[in-house]
Amino acid sequence: MRSMNLQEVIYVAELEIDAVRDNLKTVFEFITNEIKSRTDDRKLIRQIKLCVEEIFLNITSYAYHPDTGSARIVIRIEGDPVPIRVFVSFMDSGHPFDPLSEGEPDLEAGLEDRRVGGLGIFLVRNTVDEISYEYSDGQNILTFAKEIK
Repeated sequence: MRSMNLQEVIYVAELEIDAVRDNLKTVFEFITNEIKSRTDDRKLIRQIKLCVEEIFLNITSYAYHPDTGSARIVIRIEGDPVPIRVFVSFMDSGHPFDPLSEGEPDLEAGLEDRRVGGLGIFLVRNTVDEISYEYSDGQNILTFAKEIK
């Protein structure tokens, strides 16, 4: 993975939404519309949506449990002019948690021997080009990047 060095920002869009499962469709519409404005690569859009689903649903399930809260999703497209990369950041003020600090799941273990959880973030890590987490000013901030080819 490369470091997330800043390049020229081409475009930024933001969505603040209640972190509830019922809002996943709205999140997908936001992501799809914003990414489609830059590329028609269906595979890339599917990969980004898969990662967005995993991260957003983790926020809805765990960030505020047992309460509810909101999530802010920011799409930033950068390039100078190439490579053009899309960055998707998720921010919530829920319980501090770094999903990247968790060890990788043991894919060789039988289902009954595997610990619960961890496959989703494993999938995200293996789908994106870059990923980072920070906790700052009371906010969990998880950002991933994917190159637009």
